[in-house]
Amino acid sequence: MNSAPPTEHKPPTESNGAHTTEPVRTPTHPAGAAPAKQARDPLHGITLEAMVVGLADYFGWDELGRQIPIRCFQIDPSVGSSLKFLRKTPWAREKVESLYLFMLRERKRNA
Repeated sequence: MNSAPPTEHKPPTESNGAHTTEPVRTPTHPAGAAPAKQARDPLHGITLEAMVVGLADYFGWDELGRQIPIRCFQIDPSVGSSLKFLRKTPWAREKVESLYLFMLRERKRNA
């Protein structure tokens, strides 16, 4: 019996003298088709502006300011000021996206 430990196989790398190349990756979906995750994402292709306008139309600025208590919805609200704030504030944007998804579910349920 051999008492030496088995040798570990190391893949060739540039550091040990072997030349390596990255494999060419081909897309897993046909050209023009969206990946499955995007196809199921109801927010895919919806701009932040469209979300804010849709929420303001559905709830009104007063209710929107109650649902998401941020100043850009409560004090002299406008689409422009809201977009400026939401683009810089990820947590607020997440709340807007969540409320927008709720609105879509409510519309679908009431249709």
